[in-house]
Amino acid sequence: MCGRYATTADPASLAVELDAIDETDHSSAVAEDFNVAPTTPVLTVVERHDRENPDSDPAKRIRQMRWGLVPSWTKELGKGPVLFNARADSLAEKPAFRTSFKYKRCLVPMDGWYEWQTEPQGGKKASKIPYYMHRGDGSRLFMAGVWSAWRDPRIENADPVLSCSIVTVDSLGHLEQVHDRMPLALPRDRWDAWLDPDHGANPSLLEPVPELFSGIEIDRVRPLVNSVKNNGRELIEPDVDRAGEQISLL
Repeated sequence: MCGRYATTADPASLAVELDAIDETDHSSAVAEDFNVAPTTPVLTVVERHDRENPDSDPAKRIRQMRWGLVPSWTKELGKGPVLFNARADSLAEKPAFRTSFKYKRCLVPMDGWYEWQTEPQGGKKASKIPYYMHRGDGSRLFMAGVWSAWRDPRIENADPVLSCSIVTVDSLGHLEQVHDRMPLALPRDRWDAWLDPDHGANPSLLEPVPELFSGIEIDRVRPLVNSVKNNGRELIEPDVDRAGEQISLL
C-alpha cells in the first residue's frame, strides 16, 4: 500500500486551482517533494465552516498535516504505530478512523506513488525494486483521506496537531501486478460529497472508479527512492538501464 509518494503541489497554486483558502503556514516554504514519507508534513484539502461564523457555508481550505493520523486518545506524539494508511473496508469500524470517517475527510494531492517488489538476486539477498505509479498525462491525483486534530493532554490549551491517513482499496487491473493495495483516487465529481463536513460519507464513495485507474502508468525507477535522504525529480524518472525488464511486469 501507499508508503511513499511524490508531489509538486504548492499551497498557493492549489488554492487558486480549487478556489480554496490557503491556511498553510507561510513562514515555512512548501517545496516539491519526490520522496514523501510518513510523519512528513503534507498538503491536504478539507472543507470546513468558518470558526468565527459556524453558520456560514463551508469552504475548501488548504491545510498542512502530519502524514500519519494521530487518534484523539493518543497520550504522546510519536508513540504507537504510524497510521499513514486506512483501509476503506474498515474505516467505519476501526476506533482510530471511524470518527474521522464521519466528520473529518480530506483529499491528499499527489503526482504519483511508489510501491516495491522483492526481486531475487541469484542466491544473494533479495533486492527491493521500486515502481512509480502516475498518470500518463502528468496530471495530479487527489487521494481520499481522513484526518484528525490531536492536542497534547500534558499541555493546557495545547495547539492542535493536524494529521491524516490515505485511504486504500484493493488494486485494480494492471496495478495488481505491482501491489494488492492502492490509494483511493477520487474523481472531481466525488469531491464535494467526500469533503462535506455536515454529512457522513456514502459507502459508494469508497468504490474505485476503474476508468480513473486505467490511465495510470507504471515505471520501474532507480533505487534512489529507497532512502528518504534522497529527493529530486530523478527519483521518478524511469530506470532506462533496466527498461527491458519492465516488460515482464507490465
